[in-house]
Amino acid sequence: MGDSRDRYATVGRRDFGSAIAHLLETDFKLVGSHRVIRLIAEAIVDLQREFYPEQDRAEPGTIVWATTKRGEGAKVGYGKRAEAYGTQIVHLPLVTKAEIEARMRTGRQGDGRINRRREARRDIETLVRLVRSAAAQGGLLTGAELSVLMNRSLGRIHEYVRTYEQETGEALPLKGYVLDMGSSPTHKGIICRRFEEGMSPPDIARATGHSLAAVDNYLKAYDQIKVLLRRGLDAATLCQATGKAQRTVAQYLVIADCYHPELLTAGHRSWLATLLKKGNVALSPEDGERMRQGLETRTPARAGDVERNL
Repeated sequence: MGDSRDRYATVGRRDFGSAIAHLLETDFKLVGSHRVIRLIAEAIVDLQREFYPEQDRAEPGTIVWATTKRGEGAKVGYGKRAEAYGTQIVHLPLVTKAEIEARMRTGRQGDGRINRRREARRDIETLVRLVRSAAAQGGLLTGAELSVLMNRSLGRIHEYVRTYEQETGEALPLKGYVLDMGSSPTHKGIICRRFEEGMSPPDIARATGHSLAAVDNYLKAYDQIKVLLRRGLDAATLCQATGKAQRTVAQYLVIADCYHPELLTAGHRSWLATLLKKGNVALSPEDGERMRQGLETRTPARAGDVERNL
């Protein structure tokens, strides 16, 4: 009679991993070392635990979400499939006890405008909480993901992001901005301001939640614009020399005007004023009006206000 320990050993092998190994060998006819097949099965089990974690330890109001994984593998490439970026499972605090208590205290008011402002402020707080929580866990949310999570339109999400960044001067670590997939005038202002104040690019990247490559791209373009301004190039020639769109050049000119107003001529300011009137520069109506007034009086904006002007 064999050792009784062998009989008991088989009991512990009847688990999910063993079932996967059996499936690979029988149904999928995977031929090879049983040890290798077992390692593949264990890797699948690990993925299952990551994507379907135990929920009894999660706080009520927490949602498990699969988003883009932050890191070197997340480098942007045009035409790159979403699957190629890598996936990070995050636990997002969609609803918190503090939020529930705040709703109980305030209630709704008779004035619809007050209610809308309050709801917008609450939405912004939720958005910031979700984005920062995902980033702390190694994930990068997109505007579309926030739209789904918060049940708000994509346009409304973008409006919330702009409002928060204009009010605080802080950049949110969203996927498109961190990986430099898109252009944010607010981010240009924040990054260039900190550089002008003496902060190094690595410190700027850490402070703003951007990749170092994205920060370097913004600063390289900003420096190029300043060099060409010193050479006396007009606005139209700046666009041709840099290969950048008018609105992008205009955004950098506004930043340069805040710190180096002597570089801009009356022609540059007239060109900016024309673009603002046509709505070709990405500014809110309020910021656009303030910028028009500044251009008309030729009074440069204060350095600390550059991110609000963009």
